[in-house]
Amino acid sequence: MKLVRFGQKGKEKPGLWKAGNIVDLTKIFPDIPDIGEAFFREGWFSKVSRVTAEGENIQERLGSPVDRPSKIICLGKNYAEHAKEGGFDNPETPVLFCKTPNALSGPFDPIMLPISSGQVDWEVELAVVIAKEGKRIKRKDALDYIAGYCVMNDVSGREAQFSDSQWFRGKSFDTFAPTGPFIVTPDEIGDIHNLRLTAIVDGVVMQDGNTKDMIFDIPTLIENISEDITLIPGDIISTGTPAGVGIFRDPPVLLNPGSVVECRIEKIGSIINEVVKP
Repeated sequence: MKLVRFGQKGKEKPGLWKAGNIVDLTKIFPDIPDIGEAFFREGWFSKVSRVTAEGENIQERLGSPVDRPSKIICLGKNYAEHAKEGGFDNPETPVLFCKTPNALSGPFDPIMLPISSGQVDWEVELAVVIAKEGKRIKRKDALDYIAGYCVMNDVSGREAQFSDSQWFRGKSFDTFAPTGPFIVTPDEIGDIHNLRLTAIVDGVVMQDGNTKDMIFDIPTLIENISEDITLIPGDIISTGTPAGVGIFRDPPVLLNPGSVVECRIEKIGSIINEVVKP
């Protein structure tokens, strides 16, 4: 199953993606909530999985596949080669930081350059969407808490990131988390720890990695995060990026107005975002 949100920004509706068509779930379930915390808490995830309609050829904007998650938790240095290119050793425990929900945007929406920070960079990442509330989740049970997966570009304002000596501001500018194109349920993917992920900038492959190279796999991350942080339905965990970001190239390659970034993950899809001035 592939869950989508479609429509104008702020007016998105929940749907199912069916081979290029969209099933408008509000036509089948007039009282269905948007895809977010209530959607998962109230059992809609299971209800819509039984929908057999083929959908319609709806040509509308796709929004981020989750509406207003309580938090977006991200991983730093979770691929050994990425840690190495930045001059770091592999971390002994997961390195966590947050992006704020205002950073979320649709899979084909523009990335808006911030006024307060230069050196804007890309990071293709596999994102996990949480299906049910949990705390102190055991590793062996972690996959039961996952609704599905999507692609995220963890866009990064490196100037702010480095000058602040922490990552919060440089990771949380508006539009700095384009996500999508839909939530793909685990049954459609198979081995989540063996997927190719790539970032293509202006037609050039900049990142080309595989999720098997994560230092901490997804069950480990869920166990670690949930030890003292309650995971809420609709929360997003973005699991880190492989080597090939722009800032650590010699010379650095950074995003400018008119740049186009495509982030792809095998069996999930692509998001494509043009960079624009504020």
